[in-house]
Amino acid sequence: QVQLVESGGGLVQAGGSLRLSCTASGRTFNTMGWFRQAPGKEREFVAAINWSGSRTYYSDSVKGRFTISRDNTKKTVYLQMNSLKPEDTAVYYCAATLRPIPSSLTIEYDYWGQGTQVTVSS
Repeated sequence: QVQLVESGGGLVQAGGSLRLSCTASGRTFNTMGWFRQAPGKEREFVAAINWSGSRTYYSDSVKGRFTISRDNTKKTVYLQMNSLKPEDTAVYYCAATLRPIPSSLTIEYDYWGQGTQVTVSS
């Protein structure tokens, strides 16, 4: 059975950093990504990475501040979040798919984690 388990969320002051982790069980995936959902808003794309790590994609709102990476030996994807802003506050979800090319579309991801809360105080 496939499971994605996120960790690393928490409360941080604006300008601070957090590192999220997501570990997959059951199998490995070609593409893994991070999405987030703030209260009252739709789930939005944050970042994605292909199997080798040679292709990474970011939303404009996090580009230059967040870095996605992965360790396939550990079946884990990471999201390093720096220079955090209050508007980054959301539940962050890990997602995975067998598709080889990363996508920003939620519909193209087959598996999702349960989410981890990130709260950035001003």
